[in-house]
Amino acid sequence: MTAAVAALVTADYRGSRPGIWLAKPLASSVFVAAALAHGALSSRYGICVLAALVLSWLGDVLLIPADTRVFRAGIGAFALAHVAYVAAFAARAFAPARAALAAVPVALAVVLAARWLRPHVPADMVVPVNAYMAIISAMVVAAAGASGADPWILAGALLFYASDLTVARERFVLPSPWNSLVGLPLYYGAQLVLAGTV
Repeated sequence: MTAAVAALVTADYRGSRPGIWLAKPLASSVFVAAALAHGALSSRYGICVLAALVLSWLGDVLLIPADTRVFRAGIGAFALAHVAYVAAFAARAFAPARAALAAVPVALAVVLAARWLRPHVPADMVVPVNAYMAIISAMVVAAAGASGADPWILAGALLFYASDLTVARERFVLPSPWNSLVGLPLYYGAQLVLAGTV
């Protein structure tokens, strides 16, 4: 994973499309393989996490082309991945009180993120972006509800959330090599952590 992500960050920094096409699916394949190696197929929780990881793999590939329609499809794949994560976390010793407690700071984070992004998101992307923010926020709340069973669940969800802020910054606010340099390790670390929770 470290080697593949390093290659991906380097390719992204250099603007090497062939390098990105090679390194990104490879890096994403590692977290799918990690879940399988940890026994993802042996429990309902594991199967849901595996589904989320496979959908994330698809989303990663769909975000490579510089095409708005394909980008929307990528957002859709990631939205479905978060739905699968919610289903997984709901099946893992879910504590509603923990989820309710987490809902307050997560709601505040959504409001702040929406205000930050609003001036930069094109009109045709407002609905998909808002829907995505709602779904990933629900995933973090659900992760908090399942964190009593395994605190790494919440850690992975928070890393994922943070990585998506760098994607939004790159896509809509301020393109910069720092977005990938920070965001890609956060994202792949998040997925590897969540794969390990199976």
